[in-house]
Amino acid sequence: MQSALVIANPAAGRDSSRVRPEDVARRLEAAGAAVELVLTEHPGHARGLAAAAAAPGGPGTVVSVGGDGTVHDVAHGLVHGGAPDRRPVLLVLPGGTGNSFHRELWGDRSWRSTLDEALAGAPTRRIDLARIEETGNLAVLGACSGVVAQALVTVRGVTGVAGRDRYAVAVAETLRDFRPYPGRVLVDGEVVHEGATVLANVGGGRRRGGRFLLLPGSVLDDGLLDVCVVGAGIPLGDLPRLALDGGHVDRPGVVCARGRHITVERTDGHPLVFEQDGELVGGGGTRYTLDVLPGALPVLAAR
Repeated sequence: MQSALVIANPAAGRDSSRVRPEDVARRLEAAGAAVELVLTEHPGHARGLAAAAAAPGGPGTVVSVGGDGTVHDVAHGLVHGGAPDRRPVLLVLPGGTGNSFHRELWGDRSWRSTLDEALAGAPTRRIDLARIEETGNLAVLGACSGVVAQALVTVRGVTGVAGRDRYAVAVAETLRDFRPYPGRVLVDGEVVHEGATVLANVGGGRRRGGRFLLLPGSVLDDGLLDVCVVGAGIPLGDLPRLALDGGHVDRPGVVCARGRHITVERTDGHPLVFEQDGELVGGGGTRYTLDVLPGALPVLAAR
């Protein structure tokens, strides 16, 4: 690793054990890399920094220090900032609360173990991303309708608990009053689900919210998107427990499929509550279509 740009979100993480960006920079410099460290100052800052790094003459590696939101912005900037054959490789260190994307690539390794393995010569994988046609935005981990998206509305009012536990509380509160919506899901033009819908999760990433294994069979670099649709066959109160280890996929009313072009829609004309990488998608649309971008992002990952 000859040169690296470290993009760190100082607001990410909530506990005393979180990664210190200065420590990351020092470790990289000790390994002989030329390092630039930038702390993000406003929304969209990480995206702009990554886009500039993807231009000719930029660093060979971009290090994202933060949570899944930081990874989303950095990945978006890298993909839109330069040609596919000149993109810096991305190294993700876990500096947030959920850290779902880091877990996809590195399991439960600490940031120190991750960095040490990366410096020792970890392989590069070119992972797939999803593009939402209606907005042009990219999804790194995935996008979801229904209860997962609605929980992002609920979480705004959850106090007294932080991190992954805060989102788990929001999911539980959402499920108490949630009613499945009338929906339809198409994969490469074929209807795979139509009717009462609790959620439809589309992605590459297996986990959402740091702990829920919604797409246990998904592979980040197979050139396809996975979708899991949960209908009304599972008691809502059982869903969080089942989703912790992927136990929901074999239950009645659950459909899993794989393809290059996936459409999620609400069929009664009301807006579909939809999120991508943990951020609600605005605009009040009734349908969203995701296309796979095969091998769009080079990342360092565990062997």
